[in-house]
Amino acid sequence: MNIMRVALLLFWSMLLSWGAQAQMKSVQGMLKDDKVRVVAGASVKLISDQDSMLTSSSIAGIFIFENVKGTTFKISVSNLGFERFEQEFTFPAGETKYIIPSFTLKPSSELLEEVVINGVPTVVVKGDTVEYTMKDLKLRDGSVAEDALKKLQGVEVDKDGNVTAQGESVKRVRINGKDFFGGDVKTATQNLPANIIEKMQIVDDYGDMANITGNKNGESEKVLNIEIDPKYNKGQIATLRAGYGTEDRYQATGMWTGMKEGAMLSVLGNMNNINAPLFDFSTSGGGARRQQGGGGRRGGFGGNTTGLTNTGSIGVNFRRDFNDKLTVYGSYSYGHDDNNTISQTINEYILKSGNQIDKINANSNTITGSHRFESNIEWKPSVNDYIKITPQIGYDKREINSLSQSSTYFGEVFNYSEDERISSMSTAPRFGISGLYNRKLNDRGRNIFFNMNLNSSSTKKDQENILDRLTADETDPTASMDSLYQQALQEANNKSWNGGASVNFTEPVSTYGKIELTYDFNKNTYDNTNLQSTFDEFGDLILNKPKLNFDYDYDYSFTTHRMGANYAFNNDKIKYSVGAAVQPSQLRGDAYSSAIHEPIHRNSFNIMPIARFEYKFSRQSNLTLNYSGTSTEPTVSQILPFDISTYETSSIIGNADLVPEFTHQMNVRYRNGDFQKGKTFFAMLNANLTNDKIVTFRKRYLRQGIGMIQDTYYLNETEDATYGFNSFYHYGRSFKEKTYNLMFMGGIRYNKNISYISEDSLALFGDKNYSNNWVFNQGVMFRYNPTEKLEINPGIRYVYDYTKNSLTGIATSVSSWTPTLIGSVNITSSLIYGADISKTFNNGYAVNSNPFIINTYVEQKFLKDNRATLRLQAFDLLNQQTNITRTLNESLIADSRTNRLGRYFLLTFTYRFEKFALGSPSNDNRSHGGMRPPRM
Repeated sequence: MNIMRVALLLFWSMLLSWGAQAQMKSVQGMLKDDKVRVVAGASVKLISDQDSMLTSSSIAGIFIFENVKGTTFKISVSNLGFERFEQEFTFPAGETKYIIPSFTLKPSSELLEEVVINGVPTVVVKGDTVEYTMKDLKLRDGSVAEDALKKLQGVEVDKDGNVTAQGESVKRVRINGKDFFGGDVKTATQNLPANIIEKMQIVDDYGDMANITGNKNGESEKVLNIEIDPKYNKGQIATLRAGYGTEDRYQATGMWTGMKEGAMLSVLGNMNNINAPLFDFSTSGGGARRQQGGGGRRGGFGGNTTGLTNTGSIGVNFRRDFNDKLTVYGSYSYGHDDNNTISQTINEYILKSGNQIDKINANSNTITGSHRFESNIEWKPSVNDYIKITPQIGYDKREINSLSQSSTYFGEVFNYSEDERISSMSTAPRFGISGLYNRKLNDRGRNIFFNMNLNSSSTKKDQENILDRLTADETDPTASMDSLYQQALQEANNKSWNGGASVNFTEPVSTYGKIELTYDFNKNTYDNTNLQSTFDEFGDLILNKPKLNFDYDYDYSFTTHRMGANYAFNNDKIKYSVGAAVQPSQLRGDAYSSAIHEPIHRNSFNIMPIARFEYKFSRQSNLTLNYSGTSTEPTVSQILPFDISTYETSSIIGNADLVPEFTHQMNVRYRNGDFQKGKTFFAMLNANLTNDKIVTFRKRYLRQGIGMIQDTYYLNETEDATYGFNSFYHYGRSFKEKTYNLMFMGGIRYNKNISYISEDSLALFGDKNYSNNWVFNQGVMFRYNPTEKLEINPGIRYVYDYTKNSLTGIATSVSSWTPTLIGSVNITSSLIYGADISKTFNNGYAVNSNPFIINTYVEQKFLKDNRATLRLQAFDLLNQQTNITRTLNESLIADSRTNRLGRYFLLTFTYRFEKFALGSPSNDNRSHGGMRPPRM
């Protein structure tokens, strides 16, 4: 309360001292010619009944007038080689800063000789936004948004379609500023025709409050916004594709989009068994309030790029501007996936008594069905009011059947073999609604903003585990092996609920300064029950091992209140915010079993600075720094104070005394683009430090007749903070109107983690282990693209991953070199050949593989306007596709190899149709659009 009083006194004193200052008006604009090139050095004059000012446009074409007194004024522009320009303007009511839309100067008809300046502003840095125009991108017929993204500096698209921009993953996508299919990135980038796109924007998005008021809180997320060329906002596009190939591979897809003024409707459908899902159901739209965690979030059902998947899906996206005050948009999506994954894993446990090695072969089948609906209603009842409401509904159903066979060796001596079968069925319905209201209280910038959210989700899961083990007698290798059979039946019901609300009040105290007061409330609640019974081979309940039979329920809530005050300054060069916030939090609940009742009551209090800084070096260059603090509650498994055991060999015992961990995060971004010289440079550094980190305490020990036992406990690390950083850079250079493009990109990642371990089954404390992990990566790419008919992209990428654990003193490292060559060429005007070749050299894995992947295709276009395409594609010609991963902790090295889609040939037929009110995109020498061909 004392802090709030001080903040209010400060606020009113600054208000009284600055409130009497007169408002100063400013005018700003930009000059360009009819080829969208900036015009520097032009003479610009402002005249009104109270003003007469003269200036000239900068090297970036910008002119600025400060201290303007008049309300109505005239702008006159004159420059050698251009016709004189004059136009009258009036300040909007209540505004003190007027940014005029760009002027287009017409060349003088009396000019004897045209002066040509090379360099088109195709990359523009605008604060938190990097904007790319599609002008002059050399794209083939049939290109989609993903193909255009691959040509943008600082943007990368991997073979699975994931988009990374300036070193950070792109989380959501919008079209014309609105979520498309709930923000599903791949759905938009792999299906939207590139020929109707005017520009793409990579935005550091801080949520709706920042977009409306300019007040930024917390960390941003990368959002891709695709702007459709206005002249193609009225018409329709359709693409149909059907294909069949070897190994019974097939694909059938269709897309139709209709657009008219203020309305858009898209319908997508897809069936295939070539690992090409249409929707990513782990994506959720932004809504009117960015969730703080807990209830309402998706229960972990997501896509799977490994294994072989049969998929079918259909979706509808809609948008309607009923008038200039009311807009409604949203989507419905359904997907059904049937995935089969085969994996090989080698686990090496490093113990004082010797090393244990597990060799595991597993085969699993996962069938998932998902529904997702989201709608957004935006209403502007007046010029000062804005309301947004977002309801969201989803339902997931998942069935898993898996079989794993493993052999365990202690040193080189066989210990036991084990077969495990798992069958589970789970359902997860969810519902959420969020809303916001913004009110402009005066014309000087006084503003109040409210938002709220309410989300609910539940998961019901039934699971059967069957364990069949044969154990050798270590003292007598000739003796017959002992057998163990256990059947565990488990039923779990987990419900979660999340609700929150916030208010933000802004008061301007000077021309460039304002005070912000914020309050945020958030509550996550959990209600869970779990029942397990374990039987022997005769179907009798195993009574002598009570840890295998349990019945418990637990419910708890995590509540936070955050109150903050800060001063924000914003002019043309510098933006910063300084202040502080306090955040008390409560963890409340109870855990019950047949024999135990454990209360869960914990309080925490955090004080965090509010710090944000942005400096604009030039129109194309800026530096931003942002600090944020986040409190995170323990998970269900971490807090439950019971032994959760499916089998005797593994136990998880939570800790009801855990307190939430608190993470400090600092993000630094630098952006620079010199479009006239074809240069771009992006750099990012993200550092974090966590107090009260929730860490593991693992006890690994041997038990006669069973083998190695692992018990996992959790505790807060109070002596040492864990920390890490991640850095990235990208430097790009284009030559000769983007015919030659050279790109360097890379970064360093470091993480320090802490854990505890013991080999004593009775130990109450473990030995502390410090894990230091370094990852270095570097890539070089070159693109030769003289016309849309020829493109060659050679490159190479190197990754080095090094980890050292202090307790064992063992350092491990893995590395990979991956040279690539991607290209395509027109053999004739309608016959195209393309190839995508990569060779990976892996080092350091226990399960090793060095795949050489060759994908190639040839396609023929025919019919009027090349509307039809016949493509023959060969995927993974050498049949070497695989996936290798490594997992490390203080005494475990786990290397896994999983299957991926192997060699096949596919013949596809594609037909597209486009009709626009202002003519087809083909009439302005832009490439034809359509749905993305099968992935190479």
